[in-house]
Amino acid sequence: MPGGRMRWLPTIVQGLLLAFVSLGIWDVLFVYEENKCSMTFMFEYPEYLKIKLPRKLSSKYPSYGLYLYREGDSAEAHKDLKVTGIPILFLPGNAGSYRQVRSLGSVALRKAENIHNKFHFDFFSIDFNEELVALYGGSLEKQTKFVHACLKVILKLYKDQKVAPSSVAIVGHSMGGIVARALFTLPNFKPILISLIITQATPHVAPVLLLDSYLLDFYTTVNNHWILKEKDLRNITILSVGGGFRDYQVRSGLTIVPSLGLYNNTLNVVTSAVPRAWLSTDHLCIVWAVELAITTDLEKRMSVLHHHFVNYSEKDSEDNLESSVSFPGSSAMWNEIKTYKWTYNCPEFSAKERRATYFILPLPSEEEPYSNLYCRTTNLEPSNWIYGCLKTNQSVCQEGIDLTGEAELLKMYKIVNFKLEEYRSFSHFVIHISKASVNKEFSIECEFLTATSRMMSTPVTNVLSFGASASRVVINSTGLMHNVQLQDFNQIYQAFEIHVESQCQFIHGKTADVYRFHVPWSHEDSVVTTSVPSSTVIFAKLHRARPPNDSSVPELQLHTARSCRYEITIRTSFFEVLGQLIRFHGVYLPMYVVANILLAFGRQLMHLYSEGHCLDFNVALNEAAKPYKVIPLINLAVFLLRYDWFKEVWSIVLPKIDILILNEHGISYPMISILLFLFGTAIAYWSGIFFRSLLKQLSFLWSIFHRPCIIKKEYEPLNLQSSSIMIFLFVIIWTTCGAVALVLGYILYLFKVLSLQASVQTMKGILNLVPTQETMKKSAMTSSEKEEGGKSETTEYLPEEPEQLCPSSHKLLSVSDVADAVDTLQIHITILHLLNWIILFSAPSFIYWLKNLRYVRRLDPDPCGFVAIILVLTMGVLIHSHSTLVKRSKLLKHTARLQLLLTIAMAAFGLVHLYRVPYFVTLSLVLHALCCLAPQEQSGSVEAPRSSLLLVRVLLTTEDTSEDTSEAADDEPQAGCSNFPAATSSSTEEAAEPSSLQQGTLSGPMPTPTPRSIMLKVQVFTFCLTASLVTLVHTIPLESKDAWKSFENPRNRELFFRTLQAYFSGRGVDVGKFFKSFRMDNRRPFGAASLYPDHISSAFSDYEGQKDSFAAFLKG
Repeated sequence: MPGGRMRWLPTIVQGLLLAFVSLGIWDVLFVYEENKCSMTFMFEYPEYLKIKLPRKLSSKYPSYGLYLYREGDSAEAHKDLKVTGIPILFLPGNAGSYRQVRSLGSVALRKAENIHNKFHFDFFSIDFNEELVALYGGSLEKQTKFVHACLKVILKLYKDQKVAPSSVAIVGHSMGGIVARALFTLPNFKPILISLIITQATPHVAPVLLLDSYLLDFYTTVNNHWILKEKDLRNITILSVGGGFRDYQVRSGLTIVPSLGLYNNTLNVVTSAVPRAWLSTDHLCIVWAVELAITTDLEKRMSVLHHHFVNYSEKDSEDNLESSVSFPGSSAMWNEIKTYKWTYNCPEFSAKERRATYFILPLPSEEEPYSNLYCRTTNLEPSNWIYGCLKTNQSVCQEGIDLTGEAELLKMYKIVNFKLEEYRSFSHFVIHISKASVNKEFSIECEFLTATSRMMSTPVTNVLSFGASASRVVINSTGLMHNVQLQDFNQIYQAFEIHVESQCQFIHGKTADVYRFHVPWSHEDSVVTTSVPSSTVIFAKLHRARPPNDSSVPELQLHTARSCRYEITIRTSFFEVLGQLIRFHGVYLPMYVVANILLAFGRQLMHLYSEGHCLDFNVALNEAAKPYKVIPLINLAVFLLRYDWFKEVWSIVLPKIDILILNEHGISYPMISILLFLFGTAIAYWSGIFFRSLLKQLSFLWSIFHRPCIIKKEYEPLNLQSSSIMIFLFVIIWTTCGAVALVLGYILYLFKVLSLQASVQTMKGILNLVPTQETMKKSAMTSSEKEEGGKSETTEYLPEEPEQLCPSSHKLLSVSDVADAVDTLQIHITILHLLNWIILFSAPSFIYWLKNLRYVRRLDPDPCGFVAIILVLTMGVLIHSHSTLVKRSKLLKHTARLQLLLTIAMAAFGLVHLYRVPYFVTLSLVLHALCCLAPQEQSGSVEAPRSSLLLVRVLLTTEDTSEDTSEAADDEPQAGCSNFPAATSSSTEEAAEPSSLQQGTLSGPMPTPTPRSIMLKVQVFTFCLTASLVTLVHTIPLESKDAWKSFENPRNRELFFRTLQAYFSGRGVDVGKFFKSFRMDNRRPFGAASLYPDHISSAFSDYEGQKDSFAAFLKG
């Protein structure tokens, strides 16, 4: 029982790890706030008017196009493509459609109508044929050049206007944003053609998946150009909007525009922090969301962007934020507020009061312990409502400064929080209620407060607490606003569940609280609205880690009601931590999965070398997949790279280690490599189980159409068929793309593995398998101890045994043959595992080529070309390889050990640069192919199949072939083996010589045959092989039984002989003499027929019992 439990322990552990990965993926894909985005609607039918491009341009880019968006009557009026508005160009992203411009164009058209068409926008859109540019970077440069040409075409459409525009604003979705920035890297591009770039969910920092080197080169060129030329490009304004946690395709941390920060010309925000949006949007919703489209005011520059996307005060952005005003005197009502806490609620202000009302709040003196003025309003009309008074006359302010622009819109509240030390030039604060607020429900609440008294701090729980411990904060609110600082919360792997429970004793009317999780180093706030009393859960996690030179702390801001009690509980959310792990590092899991497969492959080859047989993939994975074999060496290299001398030497020979790139992006932390390695082990383990089950099912279907055959042990590395297939695949690579050749080669290899699987299943179903030499010798020694004189009898029969077991003569297959076939299948399945990942990495190129096949036949550039050429040659060698050939190779030991070095190198240089992974896998398979082509070992102990040992022994002991053959024919007791020369048992030397063969090994130097004997040996070998294959094909049963029927039962014995006689009589064989030499006592291990009677009788008893079965009926 303990052994059985230990056997299941790896499966249980791998199952738990896979469950953690699944929970993390589930959290990323499905656990987020409800999709509250509203889709934009059209009032008229949309029209996409295709703009005719110059012939040279259209012929150079036949799959691309340029369109102008119009709706209904507007489309009919502009059929002639006369444009008079402000040009806006929309660039779709990865697999994006030019029709996505509809949401922006429709909203812009409605807003233009609302202002009576004082100005309007002309939305253009480019059709990129929905190319997968996020996965295949070979077309990014082509798209950039086409956009440049389209900009010139668009501006030419306005040449007849009196004041023609000289620039175009660009809105880029996803990869369209990086194409927009890439325009400035073109040699002949004029920066004045673009003044504003708005990018939506664009990965500016790095590609999401780096699957080819062209993506890396493109990103490196663009980001380096913008950093080095930042001064020259300071007049180009960029707004980058991230989608938040709902966008699982492009995490918001990648949407930050890289820059030195010398000029304030970029703004990076997340949709959850955008005023009047406050929503997280998915990767497509970000284009058509009404809330975001309304805030996309393209008229102004940075001030307008800050106004709409950071602090929306509802004051017109073109107005002076702090303009001087004069107040009316007796025509308005003035009320002085002499308390430090003040609330004004409707319906106190009614229609009976026709005059505007002003409330004046004197500033506290510097001696009083107040540092801030906090005010908030609800439902107050969007007008100028708060001022700083410069000059007063009694209780009336005569002159002041408008401070409405300092207000912030936060859900239903408009909020100001003034630091009094910055406003000491004012004597009073003035709050204005206009006549427009008559008979409307609104409220105003103000208080002077001390900031330190409203600020609380608590450390967050450790991420390894798994929610068992908690931090608690209790607030007995007497004010309107409280802040809770979350200490030690600065890493992206941290995630917390914040539970806020509010209880109030006295509540007058409806009261709402607003909770905001504020991250000071990034515009990624999240806002939650709730009623009072309530129990609210907030998930706090980061899009970006805190910069190294920043000491700020995230805050939980609570805009609360007075006289309420708030209890805040902070726990580590284990599920959210897993989600953060997958969100930031899930793209690196493929490398770790492949690394584990390579380790398992190396373990299989090493076991084949040392023990003579190959381990199952999952068993090898459990033995070889150890993080300490890979991770410490990489960490050691990272540590040494801190020294300049080592860094200089390293940079001469090797590229940068990928883990250092993660450190620069702030997403690397201790233990992450070990966790990802373990997750990769779990994925490889269960994918191995699933893939093996899938192959069994497919092989069953394959066996219906293709009859299984016995696996051949001879190997022809470059036969005519393999050579023809390789030449055909090389032609495919040259004329189309490497991915197509890889897919075709993979299909051929899959058919080979299915055929192997079916053959192994058939060979395992054979009932009368010959035991191995070890089993037979053990039985002989046991019998000799029990029987008097057994030693001499045993010695007498030992030399005759190989001759009696000739598979070609007796239609029998040895157990070692089946074991070799299983070893061959195990190796090919592991190779197929590796090929699976190569096909996945090359899939984007294949899809891109397929989508553009009607325009161009050959993919240029082709990221898979080099790998395809090498792999086609390698698969041509490996597809017919056999384990008996591999385990005799002189290179097997070195190939097995090199798998670990390849794994370490791949983990060091292929973590971020995933396009390097196929190169390491290809190198591994090349080394294995060299094992098949390398010279075979001629000495040492190598386990060989039983039939091969027999042939080697027969061929090597032949000096006079004709004489030995005749002697063997005279002495042979059975006719089936008369074709092979046999060693007699009369000679003591010959009896002692095959002792190594009986152990299943070959040892000692092998004699060199003469040319004459070589030709005869080839003829004998060919005849034996042909006879063996022909007879085995006709005698392989399709099923096997584990229950053996005893030969001691007279009924079984009679049934056996009757069936055996009927079976051989139909084939013209007289078995009468065979019965006379057959012993029934089961005491002598090797009878004249060298057969186990119990096994044979059981086989024919099963045959008799099944011949009338339904399966036999189907076979006819």
